[in-house]
Amino acid sequence: MALKPTIYKFKLSVSDLNHDYFDTLSLTVALHPSETTERMMVRVLVFCLHAYQDHESLMAFTKGLSAIDEPDIWLRGLDDQLHLWIDVGEPSFERIKKSCRLAKQTYVYSFNSKSNAWWKQSQVQFSSLPVNVLSFDWQEIQALSALLARKMDLSVTFSGESAFIAGEKEQVEVNWQALQLNEE
Repeated sequence: MALKPTIYKFKLSVSDLNHDYFDTLSLTVALHPSETTERMMVRVLVFCLHAYQDHESLMAFTKGLSAIDEPDIWLRGLDDQLHLWIDVGEPSFERIKKSCRLAKQTYVYSFNSKSNAWWKQSQVQFSSLPVNVLSFDWQEIQALSALLARKMDLSVTFSGESAFIAGEKEQVEVNWQALQLNEE
């Protein structure tokens, strides 16, 4: 018998000072049985980070680890055109090459302790692609994951290359570094 995902509910007050975007998001997120809580929290954080681009409420989590041909998050237009492809983790060059053909913009967010080694191996290949690659600090992601509860109210503020996440009792700061930016 297959294990079922664990469901989490988030109410997120997002303040993106970089893009003058302010909104409240209600998200229901499934934690796949083989997914870590750190990875799921990165998916939620990245969803908030790109929320300013979603003018028609069509950005969505996909089936994730259950669907190998889909990103973790995508934004489709009303015409079903793929505007945004977001992968979390350390995807292969071939996967990202394909995503660059399918979507107008592609983002990769690495976040774990292996990120530096993955980037050293992948950097030359990725430099030929129109892809944005960013990396979160692993210890800060672990601190973010420690806030996790089945139902959460969080305040998320983006300023520069930092996110300030405040829960009911604790707060954390998560920073990221741009490894490669596609200037369009």
